[in-house]
Amino acid sequence: QVQLVESGGGLVRPGGSLRLSCVASGKIGGLYAMGWYRQVVGRQREFIATSTNRDTTDYADSVKGRFTISGDFVNKTVYLQLNSLKLEGAAVYYCSAEGLRTNDGPRQYWGQGTQVTVSS
Repeated sequence: QVQLVESGGGLVRPGGSLRLSCVASGKIGGLYAMGWYRQVVGRQREFIATSTNRDTTDYADSVKGRFTISGDFVNKTVYLQLNSLKLEGAAVYYCSAEGLRTNDGPRQYWGQGTQVTVSS
């Protein structure tokens, strides 16, 4: 029922920029946050940034000052602006949506991910 679809990934040069988008569909009871994570082969999924429906944001130290998250909770859409990309920024980027009042209680939903490749 709930689906999250990311887009905007691709190939970028070191120092370049990308803008990722994520649109959620379906009923997410008590939606309060949407965010971004990334994962590379051999590593755990890493928190990148979160936006809440109270207009607060949180960032991982590794991306502060370079990435910017923005959320539109009316349309269940979240964006991530990636600036000054580094080689270590290459990963699959996943969108998440967190609801407090789903049929199973608090729950975090995930998209399928979008690939960001950083190469010269």
